Amino acid sequence: MTEIVNTAQSEAWNGYEGEHWAGHYDRYDAVNHGFDEPLLTAARIADGHRVLDIGCGNGQLTRAAARRAGTGSATGVDLSGPMLARARERAAAEAVPNVGFEQGDAQIHPFPAAAYDSALSRFGIMFFTDPVAAFANIARALRPGGRLAFAAMTPLPGTDLGAVFGAAAAHLGNFAVSPAEGPFSEPDCIRDLLSAAGFGEIGVEYREADGIWGDDIADATDFIMGWGPVRYHRSLAGFATDAEVRQAISTALIPYATPAGIVLRGSAWLVTAATPLP
Repeated sequence: MTEIVNTAQSEAWNGYEGEHWAGHYDRYDAVNHGFDEPLLTAARIADGHRVLDIGCGNGQLTRAAARRAGTGSATGVDLSGPMLARARERAAAEAVPNVGFEQGDAQIHPFPAAAYDSALSRFGIMFFTDPVAAFANIARALRPGGRLAFAAMTPLPGTDLGAVFGAAAAHLGNFAVSPAEGPFSEPDCIRDLLSAAGFGEIGVEYREADGIWGDDIADATDFIMGWGPVRYHRSLAGFATDAEVRQAISTALIPYATPAGIVLRGSAWLVTAATPLP
């Protein structure tokens, strides 16, 4: 792997967090899959295109982009060794030959210049230590007029997920439910960031999609209890409040139980941009 600058994220995604996502790839895909088609459409992928997936994780979106690219190809980049191993395994199992995966920090990864027609990301671009430098590096990897499309989480308060995590937070000390700050907090911040990185034609839309978090309340509760940030804050409490956390999550999930499973409505900023033409 090339040098990294985001060491904290590298440690997390090559430790428990990455192992959990890789081990439960189908669960996380069920949660986030609803944003795939909007991203693929926004990226304007056509036959023969070369596509870059930033923070590709287990590679579901990368494989979908490769299929859309036809005679072209898709390359996924991520910090997480465990998730990249899962991505390669799934690509082989699904017989997607025009896809590849690289381990690296997108903020400094030596992408070939102007090598890609489009870059996309499904919640994989929110953890850069220097977002402007990272997006400038991605811009250099795109051809003139290349497309960028990514999904970033909106602030959680007021959302289905915010209600569930908020219930857990009451028993987890410093567990914060996505405070409304940072470079992806609202559209103007996103536009300023991408403009500083050299992108134009910037658009930010609010989108929602359903995600399935489990077969039933008990199943979804187990999954959320093991999700990285929740587990981390459980550990800070010495797991002493686990009974209260579990009960709070289970109760909060009751309104979201459906015949299809536990369905939480997810929200995201769907962001599009383009590199300048000569």
